[in-house]
Amino acid sequence: MKILFIGTVLFSFKTLEKLIYMHSNIVGVCTKQQSNFNSDFKNLVPICKTSNIPFKLTEDINSEDTIEWIKQLKPDIIFCFGWSSLIKKELLDLAPMGVVGYHPAFLPQNRGRHPLIWALVLGLKKSASTFFFMEEGADDGDILSQVKFDILYDDDAQILYNKVIDVALKQMEEFIPQLESGIYQRIKQNHELANTWRKRSRLDGLIDFRMSSIAIYNLVRGLTKPYIGANILYNNKDVIFWKVEVIDVDLPNIEYGKVLEIENNTILIKTFDTAIRVLEHTFDVLPEVGEYL
Repeated sequence: MKILFIGTVLFSFKTLEKLIYMHSNIVGVCTKQQSNFNSDFKNLVPICKTSNIPFKLTEDINSEDTIEWIKQLKPDIIFCFGWSSLIKKELLDLAPMGVVGYHPAFLPQNRGRHPLIWALVLGLKKSASTFFFMEEGADDGDILSQVKFDILYDDDAQILYNKVIDVALKQMEEFIPQLESGIYQRIKQNHELANTWRKRSRLDGLIDFRMSSIAIYNLVRGLTKPYIGANILYNNKDVIFWKVEVIDVDLPNIEYGKVLEIENNTILIKTFDTAIRVLEHTFDVLPEVGEYL
């Protein structure tokens, strides 16, 4: 089974590394030299060179030049694990076995953008690691492999990202031999159960202390590294909160946004219902107790 691999992020690197370890027949890799769009960008060129895998650097996976390069390799199947733009019909129809994509959500639920971030920000307790056959719509093709996983209270973006990688690599151990043998299942999605998450905007990362403490906690853990971080605007500058904890205080007569305490570079701030302690942040100069943020 000749595999053409497409990817440009850390998840791409880990899954490509797994394919190499499994001695899969990777005939080519399409990737990018760099990406300002993907905060988890990972350069795949070194691993391609080390493993003597042909590679092509491209910004447009659907370009005529890229399509022609892929055609010459005559892949049986294409794996697209970590590419931010939609693949068009010509490429979807190029390999006889189709294009397998990946989405870390419990499809058909939660299609669309930023699945790990939204899962954390919305406080979901469960999600899933899903490999599926790509079609022209977003994340709506037949499911090849799907495994549920728990999202724990202490999970942040980095922990969840690593958890997803671990689950996905175990799935590959199962479905790669199935694909190679030609004996595998394609499970139709129930489109009536589907919803699609939208692309985030800059305002989606803005902390508002009128929010509940748990809502702020979820926002911060969802946007922490490897992502861009949740922020407040302080003295006309963005200040990022990388890590916070919820503090259960009963202060009904204290307005939200008030700095209650400064201790060892941490900041206790009143929220709508209780308070949060900011443990990791980018303040150049700490606010003062009694100040409103």
